[in-house]
Amino acid sequence: QVQLAESGGGLVQSGGSLRLSCAASGSRFRPAVMGWYRQAPGKQRELVATITIDLSTNYADSVKGRFTISRDNAKDTVDLQMNSLKPEDTAVYYCFVDVYSYTGSYDRDWGQGTQVTVSS
Repeated sequence: QVQLAESGGGLVQSGGSLRLSCAASGSRFRPAVMGWYRQAPGKQRELVATITIDLSTNYADSVKGRFTISRDNAKDTVDLQMNSLKPEDTAVYYCFVDVYSYTGSYDRDWGQGTQVTVSS
């Protein structure tokens, strides 16, 4: 199992920025996919962004143009730069990784979550 350590959450005003970081440890192989989900009270869990080992990215429509996902393959870290934050971005953000498991597929591991609160 890969252990994920998240950091960077906090309280910001609308229009502000935060940078979330997630560091993976204990992975035998480079994670094939790294990314972020978020879940706000009363809303479904939402896939925010993903990035593959070859640096292909994908974003939820709600964050396109505002958020940027990146990864450092040498350090097994993934970051989420969040700009122009809105109150509707308020949620718990969860880092995840998909790692090759020798089963012909992948294992998914999760971070504990970090709270992002955007005030108006």
